[in-house]
Amino acid sequence: MAIDVIVHNGGCLCGNVRYTVDGPLAGVVACHCSLCRRTSGHFVAATTVPAKSFALKKADTLTWYASSENAERGFCGRCGGNLFWRQTAGDCDQISILAGTLDLPTKLKIEQHVFVADKADYYTIDDGFPQSAGWG
Repeated sequence: MAIDVIVHNGGCLCGNVRYTVDGPLAGVVACHCSLCRRTSGHFVAATTVPAKSFALKKADTLTWYASSENAERGFCGRCGGNLFWRQTAGDCDQISILAGTLDLPTKLKIEQHVFVADKADYYTIDDGFPQSAGWG
């Protein structure tokens, strides 16, 4: 019996950061908080994977920035590509990957919007997916 192996690859614009995920990706969550807006220029659409399924293949210019007391964001120090988000407080074994950094096809879909109370005023959210004022 054949077993389907699910492998996803991705990276930044310049290619100095590349990663692989061995396993399925969670549905995309769109975060509209002010921190995501400031780091991305809009809202962030990210999938989440177990840390054990994630591996950096190339990290020449990967830089981690402590964006709050509880989290940090990974980006490319050369091209500025916003790649990852992870909790630093507590016992978290997941990493969020910005969906736009995945190689196509991703077969992902947005499943929910979080921190909509903090969203920017220049757009509406009208796709019908669940919305919450905070984490969900």
